[in-house]
Order: sequence, then C-alpha cells, then structure tokens
Amino acid sequence: MIRLAIVLLTFVSILGAEVVNIPTMNFALSAPDTPQQLVSSLNVLVVLTLLFLAPSMVLVMTTFTRFVIVFGFLRQALGTQQVPPTQLLVMLAMILTFFVMEPIGQQAYDAGVKPYMEEKIGYEEAFDKTALPFKNFMIRNTREKDLALFFRIRKMENPATVADVPLSIIIPSFVISEMKTAFEIGFLIFLPFLVIDMVVASILMSMGMMMLPPVMISLPFKILVFVLIDGWNLLIGNLIATIK
Repeated sequence: MIRLAIVLLTFVSILGAEVVNIPTMNFALSAPDTPQQLVSSLNVLVVLTLLFLAPSMVLVMTTFTRFVIVFGFLRQALGTQQVPPTQLLVMLAMILTFFVMEPIGQQAYDAGVKPYMEEKIGYEEAFDKTALPFKNFMIRNTREKDLALFFRIRKMENPATVADVPLSIIIPSFVISEMKTAFEIGFLIFLPFLVIDMVVASILMSMGMMMLPPVMISLPFKILVFVLIDGWNLLIGNLIATIK
C-alpha cells in the first residue's frame, strides 16, 4: 500500500506540469476456469482495495496534516464557528499541499517513474529511487526524537543513511512531528485573539454588562484585525516558510 501511495503521490504532484499516459484496463466478470485465473482476479481485487486506501496514505506523507490543523486552529481562534466552511479549508490545505509537494513529485518522477516506464531500470530500483525524494522530505521535517521513538519501539539499530530508514518508520514519525508543529503554530495564532477576548471581557465587566457574551463583541474586532494585517497572506507565507 505504501508503494502504491508513493506512485500515486508522484503522479498527483506533477499534475499540470507534465501529462502522463495512463493505460486503460478492461474488467469482465466470469467464473474462473483455472486456479491461475482465480489468483489473477484476487490480485485485481487487492489492487482496487489499495487504490481506495492510497489517498489516505498520501495525506499522511505530505504537509496536508500541518495545513489542515493550523487552519482549524485559526477558525477556532477567530470564533467564526463554520466560517470558512470545513470543505473550503480542506480544499485550501490540499491545494497548498500540491503546491509544496510538486517539486518533490517531479524529482521522484524523473528519478524513478520515468526510467521505469522507459524500461531502463527494474521495479525494485524504480521504487527505491521514487521513494527517496519523499524520504528526504519527510526526514527533513521530522524531529530526531520522534524518529528515534519508533526505532526504539521496533528495537532496530540506527540507520546509516536516509535510504536505510524504512517507510514504516518514517511515516508515523513524520505524522506526529507535523502534528506537534501544527499545535505550536496554533498556539501562536491563538495568543493575539485571546488578548482581544480578554480586553473585551474586562471592558464589559467594568461597564457592568456581565450578561452580554464577550464573544459577540470581540468577534468583529478579531475579524477586523485579521483583515488589516492581511492574515491569510501572512499565515500561508509563514506556514510554507516553516517547511524544510
């Protein structure tokens, strides 16, 4: 499944940059006459199952996790409830993910997929060369402590090179590192809006308007501040700048 996700991510990342001819497949339902036909049918079923699960693997091997968590924190800090809608935030996170991962996907395609399609290298070599740019990217954005955690759980020795680190170790390490980074950024986002809430709440209490929810008064001010500082431009620019 990880290998299929690597290939799928490569094609998605270079979408729009280069057109890839994908072969068509024809499926016919009939009872198998030989054991070999049954095995072939089961292989098709396995491939279809992996295709269904591959997008989930793609999401945890990219910066999508960081983007979508930070955007969720931003909406909570603003207190705008369902504005922007969740679907819009997810789509924005996906677009930014494709933007960030496109160079990585292009490297993987040029190094592994293209030579394999031209029959210059074998499958195993193609997979290793395709996965290497993604490994380098994930390790650059993974804390050593998180990587060491899963090596310790598996009771494995420290690798000599990036190529020696298995994807089954890199992916969970990368995910928890991305989540920690996203929570740190979310904390920084919350601080200025929390100050606005506290100031508004203090003013309302001093005026004796304790029955009026402070959120109703602070919300317009938080939106105004976010717009005045060009919040989306500032947030997305700094988010991408944190990616190594």
